[in-house]
Order: sequence, then structure tokens, then C-alpha cells
Amino acid sequence: MQKAVSKIIKVPLYIFGFVLLGLLFAYLTFKLMSFSRTVDVPDLSGKNLVEANEILSKKGLNLKIEGEEYDPSIAGGYILRQDVPAGSGVKEQRRIKVILSKGPRVQTIPSVIGESADKAESILLQNGLKVAKVIRVHSGTDERDKVISQKPGPDEKIAEKVTLIVSAGPYEVIYYCPDFQGKTPEEARQLAEKLGLKLNITGSGEKVKSQKPKAGAQIKAGDIINFQLEGE
Repeated sequence: MQKAVSKIIKVPLYIFGFVLLGLLFAYLTFKLMSFSRTVDVPDLSGKNLVEANEILSKKGLNLKIEGEEYDPSIAGGYILRQDVPAGSGVKEQRRIKVILSKGPRVQTIPSVIGESADKAESILLQNGLKVAKVIRVHSGTDERDKVISQKPGPDEKIAEKVTLIVSAGPYEVIYYCPDFQGKTPEEARQLAEKLGLKLNITGSGEKVKSQKPKAGAQIKAGDIINFQLEGE
């Protein structure tokens, strides 16, 4: 009888002991976790996944990819940003979430060849593109300020910026002013047209009496030559 009673008493004691050990284990685990080492979060921006994993592992931290975004300056597959700023203190085993770059957004480039520089820039902006730079070159066949080429070309796929090659008009040819004195107004006009000069004629008469600038002076296409006719 006494042995039976003793067995009945021991069973609750065993159960109580197991419960007590479980509580003690949970308490010690909590304490160990709460006393985990604090580490500084490294800067992962611009790193690829292999590099980021190695850096975090040395700190006792973990990596989690949270998503991807387009970015014009960071190549695809590299880390764009992280949820915990670099230099922040966190407990070991913390997961650091990162956003990966998908690289520049790829799109088709519209043709702006033949457009004015201003209109070309407007067309590109409407298509979500920007002008990287404008290069002006002299051209004897293309009107000044017209786009004569673009990089990348029409229908090519590229990033967000386009370089425009714009006509600066023909080279300015410098030459010496001819002697118009003694010529008729019609002869003077014909010669001036060949040289791309503009005339300002005063007076009346059959011959050119004087001119300004004088014969031999340096002039260029588009300059104005003032004539004084005989018989003022």
C-alpha cells in the first residue's frame, strides 16, 4: 500500500521537474538572445550579392532580397539600397533587407534628325529621355541649329540619355572685299550675290562712286557693303 502511494506521489514530482526544466531552458535561451553581440551594419550599396553575403556573414548578419528597381547609374544585379542604414547598431542574426538594381530602363529611341535642337529636346522629354549633351559641328548642307545625327540612333535600345549632333551652319569664309568702284549697280549686285554679301545702296547714278568697307578689307558672307553711287 505504501509503495503504491509512493509511486502516485512521484509522478507529479516528475512532471513538475520537467516543467521547471523547460521554464529554466526558455529563460536561459531568452537571456542568451538578449545578450547577443551588437554589430555595426556595413554599407552594401553598389555591392553584388556574393560580396554582400560575405560582408554580412563576417558580421553575423543575414541578407534578404526585398525587391528590384530600375536605376540609371547602378548596373543590374548590384545593391541599390538597404533598409537599415550603414553604421546602425543591430543584434547579430538580424536580416538586412536590400533592393537590387535592374539597371537602366531600356526603351526605343525616337528619331529627331532634321528637327531643331529645341524641338528635338522636347520630343525626347515626352518619351522620358534626356539630352546628355549637344555637339555642334559645321555643315555646308544642313541648316544651322538642325539635328543632323543622334547617338544612339533611331529605334536603337539604350538608357535614358541621348547625344545630339547639331549643325552650326557652314564655316565662315573670310576673304578680301573686292573693288566695286566704277561698276554699275547691276554688276555690283551680281558680284555681291556670288560672295553672299548684302548691299546698301545710296544715291543715284550709273556707277559706284565709293564703298565701305574699302577694297581689300577682310569680310565674310552675310556682311553689308555700303555703296555710294555717282550723282548724289
